[in-house]
Amino acid sequence: MRIVFHDLTVEPEPWLAELRRAFPQATVQSWQPGAPAADYALVWAPPQQLLDEQPQLKALFNIAAGVDALLKLKLPAAVPVFRLDDAGMAVQMAEYVCQAVIRFYRELDAVEADSRRGLWQQRAPRLRQDFAVGVMGLGVLGQRVLGALHAFGYPLRGWSRSARTLPGVQTFWGAAQWPDFLRGSRILVNLLPLTPETDKILDRRALMSLPVGGYLINVARGRHLVDEDLLAVLDSGHLAGALLDVFQQEPLPADHPFWHQPRITVTPHTSARTLRRESLAQIIGKIVALEAGALPQSLGGWVRTEVGY
Repeated sequence: MRIVFHDLTVEPEPWLAELRRAFPQATVQSWQPGAPAADYALVWAPPQQLLDEQPQLKALFNIAAGVDALLKLKLPAAVPVFRLDDAGMAVQMAEYVCQAVIRFYRELDAVEADSRRGLWQQRAPRLRQDFAVGVMGLGVLGQRVLGALHAFGYPLRGWSRSARTLPGVQTFWGAAQWPDFLRGSRILVNLLPLTPETDKILDRRALMSLPVGGYLINVARGRHLVDEDLLAVLDSGHLAGALLDVFQQEPLPADHPFWHQPRITVTPHTSARTLRRESLAQIIGKIVALEAGALPQSLGGWVRTEVGY
């Protein structure tokens, strides 16, 4: 068995070492142009050349939950494609979003600013029912986030491409229900996959549809958001602020206006990081199952080119 690995954002050797321990009889190496035919490939944002040279793969594993980098490429028609199904990212995302929601609702940024100025100033409690949280995307990450938020008693709303039913969540779906979803979401959390249909979905019209004093949390992809539209809506006073963890260009350029808008908080794409051991345990388990004759459809994370939200 031969396994190739390609991810230019990480040091490959720890990944290769764990794969070699799991499959001591296999040849495991980083992919290079012209590499021999492999049985399995673990990739993040691979070049088209890798896919063109490896049409015989038994499976292609995307080392992340999002598959937008793969959707830009021409995939071998017969090769099953798997994305990570949680692998430790869902709990990280739930932590990040919960702290962001609570920070906005409890006005903790203002409290911290008062503290730095030496001010002892209590703020009037706000009504929790006025701070409905709307989550865009009801996949593994979206459901985990909503489950975590449920414990704090916020009104919860969710929007997806197709109809979903979740306990304790008012759900909306499709283009027809998109405006109603936005109008009732005081805090909007984006967890959508990036597809041609969701590219630039957070434009001026969508942002202005949120309630006055609303707040945006984008932890999905930078291309979901029209940057200049968010800046304009903030300048108009319609939104109270935004927390952005993803950007159209990363790292965010030093001269980007997001750095200088006081109502935008920037974090460096840190809401949910790929965890090597958890990810490899999932991938190794799938390789073992495939080698034993399991069908791709019976294994979690099988996506081909379809992306559900």
